Amino acid sequence: MMVLSLLRGRRSKAASSGGARFTLPVPPGAGTLTCEVIDPMGQPLGGAEITITSQESSRTVAKGTTDLFGVFVAALPPGDYRLLMTAEGMQPASWTFGIAAGETLSMGRVQLDVARQLEPPAPGTWLFDPPHTAIRFIARHVGMANVHGRFTSFEGGVRVAPSVEDSQVEIRIDAASITTGNKTRDNHLRSADFLDVENYPYIHFASKRFVYRGGNNWTVQGGLTMHGVSRSVSLDTQYLGAVNGGYGEELRCAARATAELHREDYTLNWRNMLARGIAIVGPTVQLELDIQTMFQGPDTPTPPE
Repeated sequence: MMVLSLLRGRRSKAASSGGARFTLPVPPGAGTLTCEVIDPMGQPLGGAEITITSQESSRTVAKGTTDLFGVFVAALPPGDYRLLMTAEGMQPASWTFGIAAGETLSMGRVQLDVARQLEPPAPGTWLFDPPHTAIRFIARHVGMANVHGRFTSFEGGVRVAPSVEDSQVEIRIDAASITTGNKTRDNHLRSADFLDVENYPYIHFASKRFVYRGGNNWTVQGGLTMHGVSRSVSLDTQYLGAVNGGYGEELRCAARATAELHREDYTLNWRNMLARGIAIVGPTVQLELDIQTMFQGPDTPTPPE
């Protein structure tokens, strides 16, 4: 990943910028960040994901994608920030920068390079390492901010085939391990109104297909069973590489995956709950998995009978 400790862009005061190219309603006291993202051929790169976090609190303060012209604009409070830029098949890049009240900070044209394809993990069985794996979700609180939560108990692994397209992944999550930092809300999410953990104690995913998308990106397609209902789900997955590390110098590999789930697909009817005054989260849930696995060894062929 390319990291720059100082953003070398064009800075100006909004009041004196004259014919500024970008117009954005800017709250009093805020600054403006602009950039134009291009690919290695110099063409606009639309859909590049940009995340800006506070260096002081590590909180995400702005997140979005470039438009069809590769342009991104954000209004920010004064402060010091870190910007992460990613796009499918491209090498991620990040910068740190500061912005002042009334300042317009332009990154100009930023070129993302094609991602270097990493060596795939060794064929065999890789099991999740729970202390270094996180399964999180983000759900919209009806009429309010987002609800962030995670599952703390799960197990699973990946069987990497000699041809990665033939690999398989399986995850089993203890539904009762859900936590959002609010005991009352967590108990309600475990109840029959939502996950109904007494009758459906596990959330299960089993892959059916690995689809290569270029660079180090894959789509893992499979079935997710929750609340007694199974639906097809696609995990947008980025392979992060394999290293020797940790206690005993274990061979490890890591990946990050995301998916969007719709509660009504699993008979969790948010409209009925809203009518009853008990809707805690909205109909769409964003699922995020940061996975680290440990190599268990090559698969042992089953001897013929």
